[in-house]
Amino acid sequence: MGRGGVPKDHTDGPDRKCIATGEVQPKFGLIRFVVGPDGQVFPDVMGKLPGRGAYVAADREALTKAVQKKLFSRSFKMQVTVANDLVEDVERLLTRRVIDLLSLARKSGDAVAGYEKVKSMLDREEAQILLQASDGSGRGKSKLSTPHLGKYIGWLTADELGMAFGRQTVIHAALASGGLSKRVVEEAQRLRGVRETDDGGKGRTEG
Repeated sequence: MGRGGVPKDHTDGPDRKCIATGEVQPKFGLIRFVVGPDGQVFPDVMGKLPGRGAYVAADREALTKAVQKKLFSRSFKMQVTVANDLVEDVERLLTRRVIDLLSLARKSGDAVAGYEKVKSMLDREEAQILLQASDGSGRGKSKLSTPHLGKYIGWLTADELGMAFGRQTVIHAALASGGLSKRVVEEAQRLRGVRETDDGGKGRTEG
């Protein structure tokens, strides 16, 4: 595993160097940053904004180091302004990204929520990813198992999962293979690296 729970053997996409750790890894495991016209540094979690970018591993420690050591100014070779809450902003944007992807998967019929629907999807061996709220009951969550060769995501809250499924809260959800599943896993792993949590899903993300 690389930083932020990113597999080191992942080969998709070009590699970039983290300005905080010096490690080179695939872009999907990094956060891209750009500088606005006013010299303000802001995260480009989608990686689509124009201009030169600087990359930091999707890891809270690495991001904090980049801010505290003023590594953005060094990377961009100019004086830049960095907000005090930049790391929190990255977490917020990544959370929104995962929620949006899950919402799209729900609308396409590839994601379901609720214990019975998730259990049925698992029983039919159609589920690729099991998602459970980090603040859900441990006893209740233990009744469902990660799909064989599948993935487990356990660091979103019940409120966050609820937002993705148009409900107040969601404890159990599942996502079928194909479609958006790969992107959901990648974005969720980036969020996991940035989020301060001792989520119960650690050790369960591997297939």
